[in-house]
Amino acid sequence: MRASIRRKSPLGSRWTPYVFLAPAAVYILLFQGVPLVQQVYLSFTETTLLNPTRSEWVGLANYERIFVDPEFHRTLRTTLVYTVACVVGSVGVGLALALLLNRSFRGRGVARALVTVPWAAPGIAVALIATWMFNAQYGIVNRFLDAIGLGVPGGSILDSQQYALPAILVTTIWQLFPFTSVVLLSALQSVSQDLVEAATMDGAGRWWTFRAVTWQVIKPTVGLLALLMTIWSIRRFELIWLMTKGGPVGTTETIVIDLYSQAFQSQQLGTAAAIGMVGVLISLAVIGASTAVARVAERRLS
Repeated sequence: MRASIRRKSPLGSRWTPYVFLAPAAVYILLFQGVPLVQQVYLSFTETTLLNPTRSEWVGLANYERIFVDPEFHRTLRTTLVYTVACVVGSVGVGLALALLLNRSFRGRGVARALVTVPWAAPGIAVALIATWMFNAQYGIVNRFLDAIGLGVPGGSILDSQQYALPAILVTTIWQLFPFTSVVLLSALQSVSQDLVEAATMDGAGRWWTFRAVTWQVIKPTVGLLALLMTIWSIRRFELIWLMTKGGPVGTTETIVIDLYSQAFQSQQLGTAAAIGMVGVLISLAVIGASTAVARVAERRLS
């Protein structure tokens, strides 16, 4: 009797997981899958923004055009530098701050709350504030650098080919590190204090205790954060566009900025779609490499 009741229960059906996953699957299919298919098709055509309904099939011509373009090679290098610096900076600063906030001190709760302020601020607001701070005439950054004898010639940091990208990197890391610090702080809470005390009693210093105990626990979280930061950095647009628009002379132009310029300034939708597909393939490659590394690590542990 009980068995028959369980079979009739909708929560006991084998289709129950699929029912709960169906809304998310339909959403992804409609709002991400269909546009992705359209983008793939568009990348093989010559289509202009002024007349998007008329397109001419050109095959791989758009991909050939961008890959022989030296400017696109520079865009790829800039994207790589920007992504690596953002990942290393945000995760590194976040880890250091999480280790600090994990200690017991007066005002720790207030400090933990204040850390989240940059992450809570909208990206547009962060970009506008940073632009004001780097302003050549009244920016506080230029005044501070002039006061210590490290002023930028001309005072315009965001117009400098040498300093524009570092300025954007500092701003991006400042906005991202609160998220990594909060996530890593949560991971640090799961570290067994008994193991830490045992390592300390055995004579291990702070570094060896961190390496042998703490790092082994938080390493999967660090890997996940690195993957998220990589994807977010590749697709970051509003901060770079509002601060430099990819300039000066393309020194801060990433794939997303180049895509926007091709689509809405040069009005070449086909070329922009091809650039977008290159970004998608790079993201998929990063995800695949991360998954492979995680599987190898699991096999070694097992």
